Amino acid sequence: MFKLFKNIFGPADNGPLKEAIRNGAFLVDVRTPGEFSMGSVKGAVNIPLSGMPNQLSKFRSKKAIVVFCRSGNRSRQAKHILEQGGLNNVINGGSFKNVSQVVNPEKF
Repeated sequence: MFKLFKNIFGPADNGPLKEAIRNGAFLVDVRTPGEFSMGSVKGAVNIPLSGMPNQLSKFRSKKAIVVFCRSGNRSRQAKHILEQGGLNNVINGGSFKNVSQVVNPEKF
């Protein structure tokens, strides 16, 4: 069924994501610490979605920010929180798998 939707809607445009990562974006895994401890993207930091509003200072100096999670839902919310906090350099990387494929394409 997922393959059907993917074929209908086409692949996601990862161009901006690839460029941001190539240029050293701040990678933020917004999953829980438990999920993060099971593995994440190389170089990513864990700032759970629930802590985002209190952590805005960690993002202020970053040129580009990529947020991601398990499915893309929490990262969408994280992007919104960061934008509400005045940051406009945020990319929703979507799922952990999507960002992993961009960071380490040879593993997929």
